[in-house]
This record gives sequence, C-alpha cells and structure tokens, in this order.
Amino acid sequence: MDAIRGTAKAELTAPVEAFLADLHARVSKVTGGSPADYIPELGKVDPSLFGIAIATVDGQIYEVGDTDVPFTIQSVSKPFMYGHALQRHGRPTVLKHVGVEPTGEAFNSIVLDEVANRPFNPMVNAGAIAVAEMMPGDTQEQRIGNMLDLFSSLAGRRLGIDEAVFRSELETGHRNRAIAYMMLNTAMIERDPNEVLDLYFRQCSVNVSCCDLAIMAATLANDGTNPLTGKAVFDAQYVRDMLTVMNSCGMYDYAGEWAYEVGMPAKSGVSGCIIAVMPGQIGICVYSPPIDTQGNSVRGIRVCQEISSEFELHAFNNRTNVRSVVRRDYRADLVRSNRLRTLEERNLLATEGHKVAVLEAQGALFFGSTEQLLRKTSALAADSRYVVVDFKRVHQADTSACKLIVRAAKSMEGSAAELVFASLAEDDRLDPLVRALAESQHGHRVRQFRDADAALEWCEDQLLAGANFNHGTKFAVSEINLFKGLSPGECRLVESVIRPLVFERGDVIMREGDEAKLFFVLARGTVSVQIKVHGKGNRKKRVARSAPASPSARWRCWTAAAAPPTSSPMSG
Repeated sequence: MDAIRGTAKAELTAPVEAFLADLHARVSKVTGGSPADYIPELGKVDPSLFGIAIATVDGQIYEVGDTDVPFTIQSVSKPFMYGHALQRHGRPTVLKHVGVEPTGEAFNSIVLDEVANRPFNPMVNAGAIAVAEMMPGDTQEQRIGNMLDLFSSLAGRRLGIDEAVFRSELETGHRNRAIAYMMLNTAMIERDPNEVLDLYFRQCSVNVSCCDLAIMAATLANDGTNPLTGKAVFDAQYVRDMLTVMNSCGMYDYAGEWAYEVGMPAKSGVSGCIIAVMPGQIGICVYSPPIDTQGNSVRGIRVCQEISSEFELHAFNNRTNVRSVVRRDYRADLVRSNRLRTLEERNLLATEGHKVAVLEAQGALFFGSTEQLLRKTSALAADSRYVVVDFKRVHQADTSACKLIVRAAKSMEGSAAELVFASLAEDDRLDPLVRALAESQHGHRVRQFRDADAALEWCEDQLLAGANFNHGTKFAVSEINLFKGLSPGECRLVESVIRPLVFERGDVIMREGDEAKLFFVLARGTVSVQIKVHGKGNRKKRVARSAPASPSARWRCWTAAAAPPTSSPMSG
C-alpha cells in the first residue's frame, strides 16, 4: 500500500503546494489551546507538531509540515464506524440504537434522547459506543480485527493500535463507563459494557498520520471508494448519511459556526486532528495538538477556514448552472452523418434534413439539469420527425435523472416525433440509465445507437425511404464514377472481366489477415471498416463508411480477380 501512496504524491512544486506552504507558515504563528491532558498520554504530545494534507478524489496528495507523524485517530473514527454499521446492518437497525440529532451538549455528556432512550447521534461518545457494539465478529479478537481492517482499507495501508494510549484511555475512561452502563440499562447495548468499551477505546487509539486521514476523507469525497486503491469501502447512499451527520454534529458545540464559516462536513478529534470533506473534490486533514475548550484543534479550524475561503469550497457556493447541460443542437440539413451520399440524396437531405434534430448533452444529469435537457428536447420535437439525444459527454446520471428520462420516453410514445438515443454504452458511467431504460417497457421502444453518427445515419435513411427515394437495382459500369470517361467499347471490355457479387446487410466482405486476391468496386450500398477497440474485449469501432448509399438492404459489388478463385471469399 505504501508503494501505491508514494506514486500518488506530487513530485513537482504546484500552486496548491505553494499555497499550503504559505498557509502553514502563517498559521504556525497562531497560539492558544493546549493538548488534551485528561487522557495522560495525549498530554505528552509535542504541541508544536503541525501538518496539513489534501487528497483529491483521483489520489493526488498535497502535504506540508508534520504529515507523517503518527497520532491516534480519537473521535475522527466515529463517522467511519457509523458508516460501517450502516453498511452492515442498514439504516432501520442503526436508527433504533442511535439518532441523528445535534445535542447541544458536550461530546462526553451522560445524556440520552428521553423519547427513544437512545444516543442523540453517532458523533458523541454515547452514540459511538452504541455503534461500536455493532462491529461484527464472534469473538472480541475478530471484532478488533474487523475494526482494524476497516480503517486500513480506508487509509490504503495497514494500521495498528497505539497500546500506550489505549491503556491510558482504559485506565481513565470512567465517564465512558458510566455512559455504557446507562445504555445497558436502556437496552441500547446488550453485551458486557467493558467488552464494548474495550473495542471503543481501541478504535480511538488507532495510529494514523495526517496523510492517512486526508485519504480517508477523500474516500468519502469519492463516494466511498478509496482513491488510491480503488477499493469500494462504503456504498454512496451511506456516505451521504455519514456526511450529513458530520455536517450537523461533527464539530460538537462549534458545529453551527463551522457550517456557517467553513461549510464542509467535518469531524474533529481531541488528539488535535480535523478532517473535512468536499464531496466530489477533496478530503482535508489538519493535525495540530492544541485544542480549544470544545475539543477542536485551534490551528485546524483556522486552516480549514482559510482553505474554504481561498478556494470557495463552502457547500452552498453554487457552481452548478443547469443550463450548461445542453452543449449544442443542430439539424440534419446542416450537419449530416459521415455516410457518403449521392448528389441526389444530398439534395433531398438538404431539403428534408431539418426534420432531424440532434441534441448534445454534457456533464452530470440530476433533477435540475435533466429537466432543462428534457425541456429542450420537447421544444425540438415540436417541429421535428426525429430527435436524437447524444449522451457522449454525460459522465453521470442519478436516480432522479433516470426516472425523468424514462417518463420522457413514455410521454413521446405515439407523438409525431420519435426519440432516439446515442452513446449510452460508451462505458459504465451511464449504466444506471441503461438499466432503467431496459427495465421500462417504454425504454424498450426507444431506438438506441452506439454513437450520434450512427443515429443520424439511421434518421437520414428514414427520411430517404419516406420520400420513396430509390436507385433501383440495375446498374452499368458506365454509372460508376471510377469508370467515368471510358468509351462504350472500353466499358464492355471491363464488363467482360468483372463479376457481380451481392452481399446481404451485415455480411463480412473481408477480415484482417485475409489474402489480397480481389479488387472491389462498390456499385450500390455502403461498406464499413471496423477495428477492435483496445482493452474493450470484442467491442468494435467504425472508422470508415464509404460509397453512395441506397435504402436497399442488399450490397452489390463488382470484382476483378487477381487470380481465379476456386470459391467466393466474399460469402462473409
């Protein structure tokens, strides 16, 4: 794991690193607070230690200061244990044992919700102890092992427990014992409180570094997938729950002011660490042992305030313009497919092509952007026969977007305009939409093509067929451009040495590696050249499509043999 992490770190000075270096130098001068001494081992830590690390959702790490110095995770463990409980047991079960409301009380208060007799939220000690009991395992050793596996998968390397801090917590954690026995009395926990507390104290004593926690925060920013290892640790739906509770409860009595000034879901620990998460972008960790009376790192708060302000990372800074979902739209009389057409076909499409509208979507599809997209689709459908929606530049479609698009497919059934989709299967980024359409009886009726060019070609063919445009089936050498200018006698001479061949649509004329024996001249129809896409299995990409087109389903070729073939190599 360490080797993986090493490759992710920036090797050259970058603007972000320069900013962090300047920020570290300035905030190093901030005084106030002191290391937590109610846990004796924490009180021994050097108060001058100070590190800042930022990890991006693609695994880039920016760091300055004491980012590799180990310290214990303390309460920053709580959201991750909560996420594991949700992942393992589901929301209904977890909500029976711990709520999601802020308390307005200190993190170690001996108080429960008077209505449900459960802890107010998983970020206070009572809630974290209740969550700790949910760690699976038949024995205490298995539960401890599972806990360490969880944090190791989040950090991207193997983590261990600081035994000195663990013993210090075990010897002085009398208030937590009072909380645990109170919850045993209300049936919020069922096992021996000392056994549950043993695991809780150990989870708080897991050794991490500033870089470790930045990666763990970036895992939440990356919808639960570790950006270094690519391992999915949490389902995205539970990451939302974790971030929601972190946003309202993660900074204890400072949570409201934090949300107002910084605006990022966060969690602090009394060892002097703070993590902050900007979904879809970055995870931040600051480590500086001196904490204030509320248990939050003094320098950590200052750093996060400045990072949020400098880079406008407040969650309610709106950067989403839903109108940008439409990249462009055009009509087929101005932009046509790559299929070569005869002069007569081009003239007809120049007249009738306005009946085909192509709409290019881009970005992420969610309610607001999808509503804009479908409104534009409806406007184009008002004077079109076909509306092609190209998803090539769309990188995500959430559940609401999928539902709206399926409804749009249903609403356009029987209308004058036919809905056509393109580029839905470029890769797995639009799998939710593909599945939603496949599961809907209405989605089955929407024509889907591999790309916009193929969709546009099909629409053009429909226009030509609708206009009864047909070349007929008979032809002569003199009709083929290659032989233009030959005299009638020369044409007859050519005709005497060529042989007409007819291929059905979809037949393969030749494959890579076939012996070059024949020279082909295409008289009717079209021929495509396809190549395999590297790394995509059997997926193929069309790189060329040539010759005048015909609505007929039959392709006709004339060929002159370089050597008399014993059988036709053209049967596909």
